[in-house]
Amino acid sequence: MSQTAIAAKRVFICGSALRGQPDNSNLGDAKFIRETKTRPIYRLHSAENGWHPAIYEVAASGVSIPGEVYELTPEEFEQLAAGEPPYMYPSDVVLEDGEVLTAFLYPQELVEKYQWEDISDRGGWAAYKASAVNAGQIN
Repeated sequence: MSQTAIAAKRVFICGSALRGQPDNSNLGDAKFIRETKTRPIYRLHSAENGWHPAIYEVAASGVSIPGEVYELTPEEFEQLAAGEPPYMYPSDVVLEDGEVLTAFLYPQELVEKYQWEDISDRGGWAAYKASAVNAGQIN
């Protein structure tokens, strides 16, 4: 097994780096593995008026967040982390099948402080962005 394969890290992506989204190139040559969802223990908000998603874990009233799994080298992961918005941090997330991967979460306290729109029931980030663009709410 190569050193790169040993060091590869699987990451859950649920925002602007999804396939078809503007920041997908931030993943570099990361290998797409599959589409999936989280367990229903998260909330998703539109932070900074639609600039980026904000996901965090909750004890109650959570939903499954759709996303994608990618395999990244350590260098690709560092590049991705460097391009994330301020306050986002890598943390474990639990997928619907029980697999635990890394994702970039956002502090719930900041979401609540700024009262960013809760889009948890909108079908995920890509669906939210598509519906908001079609409604003329965002570019």
